[in-house]
Amino acid sequence: MTSRDDLITLARRTMLERGLAPEFPAEATHEAAAVQELQFDEAGPLTDLRHLPWASIDNEDSRDLDQLSVAEMLSDGAVRLLVAIADVDALVAEGSAIDAHARTNTTSVYTPAEIFPMLPARLSTDLTSLNPGAERLALVVDVVVGEDGRVATSGVFRARVLNHQRLSYDEVAAWLDGSQKALSPDVDDGILAQLRIQDHVARAMRKQRHRHGALLIETPSSRVVFDDGEPAELRPEKRNRAKDLIEDLMIAANSATALFLERKGFPSIRRVLRAPARWTRIVELAVSVGERLPAAPDARALQQFLLRRRQADPLRFPDLSLSVVKLLGSGEYVVERPGEQTDGHFGLAVRDYTHSTAPNRRYPDLATQRLLKAALVGAPVPDGADALDALARHCTLQEDNASKVERTLQKSAAAMVLRARIGERFEAIVTGASSKGTWVRTIRPPVEGRVVDGSAGLDVGDRVSVELVGTDVERGFIDFAHV
Repeated sequence: MTSRDDLITLARRTMLERGLAPEFPAEATHEAAAVQELQFDEAGPLTDLRHLPWASIDNEDSRDLDQLSVAEMLSDGAVRLLVAIADVDALVAEGSAIDAHARTNTTSVYTPAEIFPMLPARLSTDLTSLNPGAERLALVVDVVVGEDGRVATSGVFRARVLNHQRLSYDEVAAWLDGSQKALSPDVDDGILAQLRIQDHVARAMRKQRHRHGALLIETPSSRVVFDDGEPAELRPEKRNRAKDLIEDLMIAANSATALFLERKGFPSIRRVLRAPARWTRIVELAVSVGERLPAAPDARALQQFLLRRRQADPLRFPDLSLSVVKLLGSGEYVVERPGEQTDGHFGLAVRDYTHSTAPNRRYPDLATQRLLKAALVGAPVPDGADALDALARHCTLQEDNASKVERTLQKSAAAMVLRARIGERFEAIVTGASSKGTWVRTIRPPVEGRVVDGSAGLDVGDRVSVELVGTDVERGFIDFAHV
């Protein structure tokens, strides 16, 4: 197994083993071919916002553009932020073959060799994508943010929008940081002014969340680079200011969406991250670097600890971040009914949080969109609240399965790159330790593998030296011995 085509074959097989469908059924393909672009007069009452300087910021190669943003400085120093989310529900009928496939997988699956989209490309990269120059339907989240970063008011409405500028994370980050003096010549002054306002309000909201305990996390990752169809390099990927900007805006939009449904007396599919079960190990990691944390989980104390460590040891901070992420555990979807209160999101330090900003890529977002549209017109809850419980559990399960497929294929591609380096030694950090085995992630390149020799006594967060002793591309195994 040596090529991109081999990895694609392996990805399809692994998806099937995990209960995911790599291919669209024939009926869904036929439906997608027959879909016609929606006429605006069929969509009901809409606010026309095509004149606003909307822009998208995403990966350079992304084709499924889910959201646009625009902001306005108000006279009192506050900022009005609008996030437009593609109205995917307008063209994906609930109960259709397309919807059934999306509901089966619940997410797009991203592997190094191929992306397996949740929706057919004719929709997700065209008719339901907020492409530049294309007039589209959207649900707009309207948020007013005070100078201190607190959200003062929020709401949701339907609108007609137009993407005036497509931008990429890397170019926007370079411009915001000052390392690139200008964006491309076709970016006008209005868009540049927008980026400054949005960066300003995003940073204010981030500071506010951090005051409440939102965690400062920087985890190492890498992207497989292909050369003539073969994996050739593991290229590190880093967060940047533009990615932070969009993340902050989407957190605000997701929180506002959850609150809107609550005010309307509707249930919502919440995204929660409970307090970590392995908090004692996080406390031990703090002690190992001369710090102290409370005996009980405390997001604000953890955030302050992470901030101090980034300032004291920026080189090793990504490794510490990775350990904390592994110990925090995984998020899940749960249904919150009117009058009830679910757990919030420990890592983001927000209680009201849903997923709503990526309906081309995630099914919970599409389901939330249907709830929003029903709430806007006073219609009954789609499917009923009990059906939402089953959907939330299914989405959590399939998200986990998709993540396992993505990790397996990432390891298979990395195994292709590393198989010529058996016998080399690497510095690493322990990322998992249980009865099922012990795993480490090497520092350079950032690759995860299993410790098959010498794992006794190792725990998450330990810094170790390991030797690469074997790779198995077919199974996605990268095996190390603890030196």
